[in-house]
Amino acid sequence: MPGKFVMADEAPREKQDWGVLGWLCNPPVGAEQLTVIDAEMIPGGGHNFHKHPDQEEVIVVLAGEIEQWLDQEKRTLKAGDSAFIPADMVHASFNVSGEQAHFLAILGPCVGPIGYELVDMANEEPWKSLR
Repeated sequence: MPGKFVMADEAPREKQDWGVLGWLCNPPVGAEQLTVIDAEMIPGGGHNFHKHPDQEEVIVVLAGEIEQWLDQEKRTLKAGDSAFIPADMVHASFNVSGEQAHFLAILGPCVGPIGYELVDMANEEPWKSLR
């Protein structure tokens, strides 16, 4: 399949209770190895503890501040900071600022019809007691 331009105003958007996901690259646009998600997170919002069993992930913060968890370790990431998350590692992202946070999530390889798999771990110990 040839390359494809994805214009910001044409990217499929998905509203979550914590913000909005913009699907920039995934199988519906022809990708096999990369899923790229443009995420905006409301102040106080968070993508609770979860994992991607068969996908590695990189999170790159573009604006705001994200409290990023990798297993049971956390760091506050600001614009320009990133985190690498190996496949099957439990992680979470929370907006700890009073402003909108903006980040890219890049996962590979693609898994399933939308290129993304998720296993919720928020109600499992030790993660449910961490925050």
